[in-house]
Amino acid sequence: MKEKIERALFEARPYIEYYEELKRKVEEIGSKVQDEASFIQLVEEEIKSSREPFKTDLKIFLQKFSSL
Repeated sequence: MKEKIERALFEARPYIEYYEELKRKVEEIGSKVQDEASFIQLVEEEIKSSREPFKTDLKIFLQKFSSL
């Protein structure tokens, strides 16, 4: 799953405003879970608790991750 996170970050990077913060957050979430379903669920929870424009960065990342 780590490779999929890295690939999604790479594909989302041109559209992301706070890339370093996003990378740190999704890697932190990825280290807590073992499967993609749990990862997606935690990212969705993070989206709910985040403020713009970081919320949009998370949504873009999740869209790229889900499409891989």
